[in-house]
Amino acid sequence: MSIKQVFKRTGGWLYLNTPLGRHPLRGAGVILMLHRVLNNDRAAELPHRNELCVGPEAFEHLLIWLQRHFECVPLMTLLLADPESVPNRPRVALTFDDGWRDNATNAFPLLRQYQIPASIFLSTDFIGSRQPFWWESIGETLWGSHGQAARQPLIEQLQHAGRPLPVMLDDLDEQRRSVSLLHYLHSLKTLDPHTLSHLTDACPRGAQPQALDWFQVRMLEDSGLVRFGPHGASHAILTGLDDQRLHEELGRSRIALENGCAQPLPVYCYPNGNHDARVRQQVAAHGFAFALGTETGLYRNDGDPLNVPRFGVSQHNAHQPELLAWRISRGARP
Repeated sequence: MSIKQVFKRTGGWLYLNTPLGRHPLRGAGVILMLHRVLNNDRAAELPHRNELCVGPEAFEHLLIWLQRHFECVPLMTLLLADPESVPNRPRVALTFDDGWRDNATNAFPLLRQYQIPASIFLSTDFIGSRQPFWWESIGETLWGSHGQAARQPLIEQLQHAGRPLPVMLDDLDEQRRSVSLLHYLHSLKTLDPHTLSHLTDACPRGAQPQALDWFQVRMLEDSGLVRFGPHGASHAILTGLDDQRLHEELGRSRIALENGCAQPLPVYCYPNGNHDARVRQQVAAHGFAFALGTETGLYRNDGDPLNVPRFGVSQHNAHQPELLAWRISRGARP
């Protein structure tokens, strides 16, 4: 472990275990952003998966750590908390983006075991369908998870779209190749949804759907531990849509949640975290009192409710939550 890592872990421990360190958390809330919980931790450790994935051991380790240092509450309890009421322990709420099937199969059993509530934000076009998430399909195809022969049609489509593969994606070193894939996938986020859909169609289809279905959504909701909100319909980046398409995207996701859930959250979650004044105005017009972004920071009831900050959770900081505490301490600074 590097000196820098030791410094951060020590600073994170001091932040949550000393009165001076914990003082900035008084009256504030911490919202954590997760995406997936995979079947095993080794798969989640590669850089192109680490950012969005955690393994079951790391996730359980994180839940135990959260219960030790925080009061784990539903998202709405945190958002609607009386700012004058200061709890004995700082509050934390868990959120999951996209609506991956492993939220039900891998994350929920651990949430139920430790009785920790969570909110899941669904990209509603995918729920109950076999439509794949582009990040997973393109990423794993390029990684070679479906065999080398399956890569070539996708590579040709990417070249046609003006996004040729970087040389490093053929590096023999697994870590360097994974980092290169991570950066490359981030670069594809600027493509329009139709192009991403076309590229995804060039990937092999998995045997199982990647997203939750509506039966699973209702089962999780009936547990009393999980509530749902919208994360777009098609997961299109909202700032890139014209007014009509933006209105349709927001409306379609809202209606899907109203039809599929008993009590959908009055909270929107921006795909990729992208929003501007026009998007926020439309989100409010569709009846959402709050919206979640991806900016880092504590929630203190005094900011823009349509730009609520969160802290991202990766395999790395779930496995070593003192690093997450360090990130929280940095986000607590004005």
